[in-house]
Parts: sequence; structure tokens; C-alpha cells
Amino acid sequence: MNNTQGERGTDEAVLMPAVDVVEDASGISLVADLPGVAKDALRLHVEADQLIIEGVLGLEVPDGLQLTHQEVPTMRYRRVFTLSNELDPERVSAAFEQGVLRLRIPRVQQAQPRRIRIDVG
Repeated sequence: MNNTQGERGTDEAVLMPAVDVVEDASGISLVADLPGVAKDALRLHVEADQLIIEGVLGLEVPDGLQLTHQEVPTMRYRRVFTLSNELDPERVSAAFEQGVLRLRIPRVQQAQPRRIRIDVG
């Protein structure tokens, strides 16, 4: 899995969230820090061999109030990872809680290590 950064040509600031990647025999786990992003402002998708994480960090204005001055611009988080062909993008699972995104991408069945039995005689 390779990490690449993609831009979309907007005037908004784009932040790269901090991501920890842990690999084990059955796949990889990613933990991304996305503070300030609401669940409905988070988008995860796979295009070809790329996993794309995007989130909008914005100030929520309560109903009945109007924003008259804003010093911190609306910003977006964006991170793009190239997935190896050993990983199964169809079985990605995700959980998001308190600004922390946890992804699990299992290996394809034939790519998982297996023990070979040795017969005697």
C-alpha cells in the first residue's frame, strides 16, 4: 500500500490527516485522526486501486444564528492510499468515533499465509 496525496483544484485548504497503518497476516488496519469532522462530512471510497479518505472540517452554526465573521477557513482532510492487489477492497470495514476513523482491509483469500501439512510415509 502506497500513500499518495491528491488535490482537487479547489481554493479550500487541504490537510493530510495523521494515519497509522498496522499490517498483520490477515490484512491491514488504518487509524486516521480527523478531529472536527462530523460523520456525515466524512467520505470513504475505493476507485480502481486507490482508497480515498475525505472529510470536511467546518464550523457548525446553531439554528437561528448567522455567521458574521470567520477567521478559520473551511478546510478539508484528504488522504489517498494505493492498495496492493493482495488486499480485498470489497471487504473494507470502517468505524468512526470521536474524530478517529478505524479501517480494516483484509487480504484476499489466496494471499493469506497458510500452513502446509506434511504427510509421513
